[in-house]
Amino acid sequence: MVLITEELVRKKSEHNERLISTLEEISLHQEDIEAIEHIQNWCRDLKILLLQSNLIARLENLHKLKRLEYLNVAINNIEKVENLEGCESLRKLDLTLNFIGELTSLESLCGNHNLRELVLIGNPCVDYPQYRNYVVATLPQLNSLDCAEITPSERLQALRELSKNRAIIVQKQADHAISRDEQRIRVAEQQAALADRCAGIEDEEERIQAFWQAKSEHCPEIRTEIARQHRLGRERHEPKSPLDPPKQERNLFAPCGRPYNLNQGKLPFKFQDEADHYLLQLEVYRHLDTSLIAVDVQPLYTRVTVKKKIFQIAYSEEVKPSESTVQRSQITGHLMVKLKKLRVNDLLITKGATKSCTRSDGGQKDDQPEKRLCGVVDISNICPPEDLPELI
Repeated sequence: MVLITEELVRKKSEHNERLISTLEEISLHQEDIEAIEHIQNWCRDLKILLLQSNLIARLENLHKLKRLEYLNVAINNIEKVENLEGCESLRKLDLTLNFIGELTSLESLCGNHNLRELVLIGNPCVDYPQYRNYVVATLPQLNSLDCAEITPSERLQALRELSKNRAIIVQKQADHAISRDEQRIRVAEQQAALADRCAGIEDEEERIQAFWQAKSEHCPEIRTEIARQHRLGRERHEPKSPLDPPKQERNLFAPCGRPYNLNQGKLPFKFQDEADHYLLQLEVYRHLDTSLIAVDVQPLYTRVTVKKKIFQIAYSEEVKPSESTVQRSQITGHLMVKLKKLRVNDLLITKGATKSCTRSDGGQKDDQPEKRLCGVVDISNICPPEDLPELI
């Protein structure tokens, strides 16, 4: 059974920098998902939810999505419309190619006043007599049913015949429920017989071929079993070799203990060496949640973890971790780390003081440009030959 995990949701939200709390649209189609869960707690601001081509058997855990406008659950195993009353902003509902036979379950959508489009093409209920007239009268807020516009005259005619058409629908869905129960029993027996036959076949290829050649009915149980066989087939054709070397973790320190410089996330940065401190400016993503950033300041290196990717920089002089500061810009989102040095660098202070030196005679800075020496130097008269000592 495939579950909706946080890792899967973040993977599908790369267009939103993998942030799920502010996500407005997500596509989880063709993932073999069998149950809807967690989405309403993680993505409260969702407006578009695409769950087509899965194995979902029930509409559930969606009542907290107050801003949801479009729900697509086409090509699933849904047999009943339910638990959508809380989706107050729902405008379009796509239930194409499901197994909905209980047509009166649509009456649960009467409170969804913003619902304008409903698609039920490919469901058993569309074959019921007076199907369209019943749906049009039951949901007067609709503008379109099965991609066909609803005219005012059609709506008035359907409202006049609602009671009569509902009686017909109730009888037809009762007949469908009986045939569906019989189908469940029949399919369970067929699957048990097929499993016994495949168990007697030793060759794996023949066993797989026997499954795919067996006759089957179109029902939720068969769709789930076919998806399971597809999943097993993919696992067989893509095995993990035990000879493959394990993925090596990146070393953060040399054998001697010296920290490496590392930038796994390829983040732009600036590192300045001042007289009494180091200044690190790391350009992290602007809209990234601060809870996904971890900073570790050590005497000889600083490590910043951004979405599980490590940035590490080493420095030549020790710093004081207790006096260092970490700040993040509210405008650009950049991270600013100020690292207080353990010992002040006197050389850098001297260089800075030299630039601002003054004349001793007047106490004012000389505004004339500095004269640079140029030309050829005559080295023959630097030291006369008679003054040179004799060589030993």
